[in-house]
Amino acid sequence: MQVREIGLYAVVFILAVIFVYPLYVLFLISFVPVTYTFGQIYPAQFPVALTLQNIITSFHTVSLVNPLIRSFEVALMVATLSLAMGIPAGYGLSKIKSGIANIIVVLLFFVNMMPGIVVAIPIAAEFIRVGLYDNLVGIALSQELVVLPLSVFIMLGGFRSIPKDLDNQARVDGAGLLTSLGRISIPLVVPAVIVTFLLSWMTSWDEFTYAVIISPGNPTFPVQLYNYVTRALPYEASAFALIVTIPVIILAAILQKYLKGEYLTGGLVG
Repeated sequence: MQVREIGLYAVVFILAVIFVYPLYVLFLISFVPVTYTFGQIYPAQFPVALTLQNIITSFHTVSLVNPLIRSFEVALMVATLSLAMGIPAGYGLSKIKSGIANIIVVLLFFVNMMPGIVVAIPIAAEFIRVGLYDNLVGIALSQELVVLPLSVFIMLGGFRSIPKDLDNQARVDGAGLLTSLGRISIPLVVPAVIVTFLLSWMTSWDEFTYAVIISPGNPTFPVQLYNYVTRALPYEASAFALIVTIPVIILAAILQKYLKGEYLTGGLVG
């Protein structure tokens, strides 16, 4: 093994430890008795004892089940909207000149380049006027601003990976636009559709800025979790944080096998 390979593995190992350690700390706080964690000046770095009492106490002490359900509903709405708008947008952009499509995609990301609070405050003022403030629909629509550019980017890469001759042949054989899209193009980009849905869901799942500004009275899980942490309930919040991290890890594992280079780089071509 060459020195360069050893150095690369060492860097990967160090990065893995850095990223995994916070999750490991959540595990310790959730399943190790409090006397060995918060009760110590220097908490144990190994699970000297295990208990489920922290989890049981968390469910009885704090009310995070309803915010957890709200976050799930919002994430589902955001992911569904991202597909409803991202698929036709990506398909349409794939049919125009690549230079123009690239410019449009870059413009879509401009909103993400600005601080979320700068965008969220005027949106909140408008939502108050139209009756979308402090409800799940309002949160979903505001979070779509963050998710939609990435959705269009991925779907554009997916549609660009399809040989143009397939779509042209379908049109020659008499297939209309919707028929060609629904029966030929979309079935060929199912992995891109799955990636778009999962990334949109995961982005909404832990989004904080728009959720706390658009719906402070009916908070989603990240907002309520933050509230409990700032109210000196750290181990209860940590226990819940670990629980909701599990589905994200599962989704990330599922997502990995669908990731293909053309879906993430095909959105911008020369």
